[in-house]
Amino acid sequence: MAQFPKTKGFTDTLRPIRMECDILDLETEGEIPAQLSGTFHRVHPDAQFPPRFENDQFFNGDGMITLFRFRNGKIDLKQRYAQTDKFKVERKAGRALFGMYRNPLTDEESVKGMIRGTANTTPIVHAGKLFALKEDSPPLIMHPLTLETEGYSYFGGKMKNQTFSGHPKIDPVTGNMCNFGYAAKGLLTKDVSYMEISPGGELLFETFFEVPYYCMMHDFGLTQDYAVFHIVPCTGNWERLKAGKPHFGFDTSLPVYLGVLPRRGTAKDIRWFKAPKTIFASHVMNAYQDGTKIYFDIPEAKGNCFPFFPDINDAPFDAVAARPYLKRWVVDMASKKDEFESITQLTTMIDEFPRIDERYMGQPYRHGWMLVMDPDKPFDGPGARASGFRMNNIGHIDIATGKTDAWFCGPQSIIQEPQFIPRHKDSAEGDGYIIALVDNVVTNYSDLCVFDALRLPEGPIGRAKLPFRVRSGLHGTWADESKLPQ
Repeated sequence: MAQFPKTKGFTDTLRPIRMECDILDLETEGEIPAQLSGTFHRVHPDAQFPPRFENDQFFNGDGMITLFRFRNGKIDLKQRYAQTDKFKVERKAGRALFGMYRNPLTDEESVKGMIRGTANTTPIVHAGKLFALKEDSPPLIMHPLTLETEGYSYFGGKMKNQTFSGHPKIDPVTGNMCNFGYAAKGLLTKDVSYMEISPGGELLFETFFEVPYYCMMHDFGLTQDYAVFHIVPCTGNWERLKAGKPHFGFDTSLPVYLGVLPRRGTAKDIRWFKAPKTIFASHVMNAYQDGTKIYFDIPEAKGNCFPFFPDINDAPFDAVAARPYLKRWVVDMASKKDEFESITQLTTMIDEFPRIDERYMGQPYRHGWMLVMDPDKPFDGPGARASGFRMNNIGHIDIATGKTDAWFCGPQSIIQEPQFIPRHKDSAEGDGYIIALVDNVVTNYSDLCVFDALRLPEGPIGRAKLPFRVRSGLHGTWADESKLPQ
């Protein structure tokens, strides 16, 4: 009989759900705009069996893809597991065979050497396929409408990397999917590759380089001419894995870098800029270039944001130092110095999971949205996210004016990552909708809420009401109807 551990990662708001289902025509209230035609795919970790180790990470669970299909003011829901190699062999065995998060030393002998990916980080549609991604494995290919799994892809053998990041960028100019993979030549290596995939799904090129030290490279920035990588000391080594410690730990003795690689360049072309101090940063809002200067916008915290990846010297977690604020990093490619030109704070909101109007990816932009953590707002619920933070607001920033606004979800709820959708394909930047799952942790139901993107404080214009709680997830993406199989 299945018995999940009574630990923080598997109880309260993080209790496993493990439910595959289809629901036609979700109950709605308010208005679901009829011009919203396409799919919203999102994913959450949801272990199909209890983990082998009770202290395992919440996000080591199997990827559960949730598909919201928007058509004619109606929304259908489909939810399926991403059937990775790991999922299939454990399903056959009827129990967990793989061990702790990114630690193959804890696997059963029968599965050693197999791909350990869980496809639980980001689903994104490209070339008519759904790429279900986890940064420690190749991309898993699924059908975007049926959610049937095809299998892992190396792009016809062209991709030499072993990994594919969970944060690819679709270049709005070329239509290419631009991405990277770290630990590219094996676990814990400093090898990284950058690659671009055509709108038709062909891998156009791949180039390898080394980073200053191995670390979690969860996201990156893209400009017209450059791929931009932030190196933050959430690092790991074999000694940690042998000792059964979390894969990553935060090392305050290591510097922070920004690497700028010409998109058609090679290892000899990358340039490294050193930050003035060690900080923590994860998700990128956007990057762009103006002349020789690179602008890189990212939520930055003074200290480690991830309590589940603790300080390597066992320093206590500092919840105040962990608060991230949107910052702008600027480096100058014409400078003879390998130092940041400036760092500017853009807002006083405590924020993460930044999103933009993706038609402006890699270009100068004005509008950004993010999940905001307001500790002064009341909370009446049993728990918080795996990070310990309560994501209780959706925030918006007008970068041109510095003006911000936000919507508070109420004391019983938390919010999952927002997604921007343009009102029409030719709408002005920011003219459109924000969609986001809002989870009521008291009633144990979720609503998919639709907002006017530039009128957040007015609240949702419509809600799709789910008859269950969708487990806290990681990322989601929108695909317009024109990008889907016809």
